[in-house]
Amino acid sequence: MLSTLFHIPTRITLGELSLPLAGFGVLLFVWAIAAVVMLTRTAAGHGWRAALETLGLPLAIAAAAILWLLPTLDDGQGVPVRGYGAMLLAAATAGVWLSIVRGRRMGFDADTILSLGMEIFLWGIVGARLFYVIEYHDQFFAAGRTWLESLWSVLNVAAGGLVVFGSLPTAAVATWRFASRRGLSLPRLADCIAPGLLLGLAIGRIGCFLNGCCFGGPCDLPWAVQFPPQSPPWLDQAARGLLPAAATTGSVPWSLPVHPAQLYAAIDAALLAAFLCVASATPLGRRDGQVFALALTLHPISRLLLEAIRVDEAPALGTPLSISQLVSLVLLALAGMLWWWTSWQPLQSQATTALLSEPGQAEPRSGTHSGPNASRGNEPRSLPPDRLTIRCREDGPLVVEMPTDERFKGLSLSVTDHLGQAFQPPAGKRAVALCRCGQTQNRPFCDGSHTSCGFRAADRAAGDG
Repeated sequence: MLSTLFHIPTRITLGELSLPLAGFGVLLFVWAIAAVVMLTRTAAGHGWRAALETLGLPLAIAAAAILWLLPTLDDGQGVPVRGYGAMLLAAATAGVWLSIVRGRRMGFDADTILSLGMEIFLWGIVGARLFYVIEYHDQFFAAGRTWLESLWSVLNVAAGGLVVFGSLPTAAVATWRFASRRGLSLPRLADCIAPGLLLGLAIGRIGCFLNGCCFGGPCDLPWAVQFPPQSPPWLDQAARGLLPAAATTGSVPWSLPVHPAQLYAAIDAALLAAFLCVASATPLGRRDGQVFALALTLHPISRLLLEAIRVDEAPALGTPLSISQLVSLVLLALAGMLWWWTSWQPLQSQATTALLSEPGQAEPRSGTHSGPNASRGNEPRSLPPDRLTIRCREDGPLVVEMPTDERFKGLSLSVTDHLGQAFQPPAGKRAVALCRCGQTQNRPFCDGSHTSCGFRAADRAAGDG
């Protein structure tokens, strides 16, 4: 357990010059520079309105923390950096990084994932903290406390106290709103970030270990751990009368050896994250939404088992199950519904054709043909549609070349931007300027949907897809 990693001095001294760090000090100056850079960069790709909508709230919260929150955290030695809070930030960083790596392969650029990550992080923290406060409301609104003291204890997230499942509703709503604003596929976006969410959870559980929360029950295994006096496991065991009195031992004892349940959960989440990354390239990930459905299935199952080791949560709602186990059962039911929904969705190679088709458009013609792109054997192959609608995902330049194959003669092309607004292709020209969906090794690409209709976004020649 290491609840406090170190202290940050409240002032920076350079010779005879002494400057405050928080408040109207150095950190606020750094924040101002970072805010300008981030807003300018995002506005260059998505416009100032989108930049303010995406970054306005996070930047405002950061400014408020620098101006008012950090000065109040000074305990005489400086501003303490809590192990729990540090791991929380590390978890967010690692999760966003993995999502960016996956996003480049799935048609989402880094700016999109970074913006989404900030929204999920903030709203996830709100939901996780709200769930924790509701579950342990007696700790925050005890008799004799003023409303200001209670409010401060609620807002002091760095000291620990988050329920992972509480973040799901707020994070899900934030993701849905984000996808709606930008015209993105919500199932595909969920598949992209699912492993990153579990990676973040794995690192966050290490923060739980440093803080001493989410502890397991007593055990005598070789890897059992003990926690110091006044830690959550120690207080729990003292309340149960499991610890010997200090008068008889001559010193305040540490807790009894307990399961490192936090590390179990960290290993479990890390393995699930790795498994989801691998599953994305298997038949389990052939339909949009199935990777996320897999996460929504496996994590609640492991949580049901891990909760049997933990003793920090009492049975809830008159059942022998904890509140987290009950939520796990609800999530499993939702996972079943999601699996049913995804089973009716087309495979990714077919879904892209459906994405490009306008409502009411006739089904593509089917038949067989010969030539370099002919199907193997006697299997029937879908011919390209009469009308092709290309909807792009993000702002920026991209040139798509219409195919010259005779099979595409007379193909009508309709182009929309990432918001669904149509614009007319240049008359008499084959090259059409579209929106940039992302970039891999300096080669622009879209979400792969063009290949199923006979041409590639980055190639001039007709392709098989």
